[in-house]
Amino acid sequence: MKYRFAALILLAAFFLSGTGEAKEYKEFKLAAVFQTAIEEPWDGAIHQACLQAQKELGITYEFAEKVGAADFERVLREYAERGFDLIVGDAFLAGEEPSRRVAKDYPETAFAFGSEFAPQEPNYSVFDNWIHEPSYLCGIIAGRMTKTGTLGIVAAIPIAEVNRLVHAFRQGALSVNPSVKVKVAYIGSWFDPPKAKEASLAQIEAGADLIFAERFGVFEAAKEKGVPAFGNMMDQNSLAPETVITGPVWDMYPTVRHSIDTVREGTWKADNLKEWSMMAKGGASLAPFHEFDKKLPPEVIAEVREMEAKILAGKFEVPVIETELTTD
Repeated sequence: MKYRFAALILLAAFFLSGTGEAKEYKEFKLAAVFQTAIEEPWDGAIHQACLQAQKELGITYEFAEKVGAADFERVLREYAERGFDLIVGDAFLAGEEPSRRVAKDYPETAFAFGSEFAPQEPNYSVFDNWIHEPSYLCGIIAGRMTKTGTLGIVAAIPIAEVNRLVHAFRQGALSVNPSVKVKVAYIGSWFDPPKAKEASLAQIEAGADLIFAERFGVFEAAKEKGVPAFGNMMDQNSLAPETVITGPVWDMYPTVRHSIDTVREGTWKADNLKEWSMMAKGGASLAPFHEFDKKLPPEVIAEVREMEAKILAGKFEVPVIETELTTD
């Protein structure tokens, strides 16, 4: 027994010294590297979570936005060389190879990047916006509220993380209105508001009377034509209060907080952080209805809340479909 006790003392001593020592929050350095402007919702969700960590935990936070493909690797290396403990950002498309290459060269630095691919040992974790569950709830509202039987979706690029959102929206609508038709437009860009607006106007002209705005730019068209819309990734009601009903919200704070704490504790490893972006962990939710709380029929709100409760309790699993969605 005394030998086992001695071993436990030695083990505890290891975790309280050297590489096992938990770093104070005030000493922790977090960096974020974004390919788009932080106004773009996807990167904006990560940025807001990092700002929250800075405010609540007292960590140091720096970021670089609108970093092009030619500069992505250089910026990452600069943060790694400066001794940042954790570097986060989006690696989709142009950022994928550079971020993984830099992570391999700095194995003592923790990297957590948005990616559709697997983690990379020993220090590169991946996450994504698994907000298909609240997207499904938006679809229920759209399916119940449409008068024309036609819904619109304006999305970015047909990759897995976008496809599962638009499919979930469609599946939610079909679950309550099997005859509904969906028109979808991929604009081929993460941030091109004029193109998104143009696609929205075309869908409205073709009969869509509710639109899921997976990208920025839809609300302008919806406001002009008096068509309700659903936001994406953030509570976007303030952008068009009379237009935006609700929308799936991505709260990156659970992922960021989990990442910071595991790095501090010395337990960081290459991992898929998916669960921290879903409803059960608080990483996904349905935005407030705001003034639409009085505009939507009470029975529709009740139906949505009932399904929301089932998802949170694990009694219903929203289908994950990651193939490209085509217009009905």
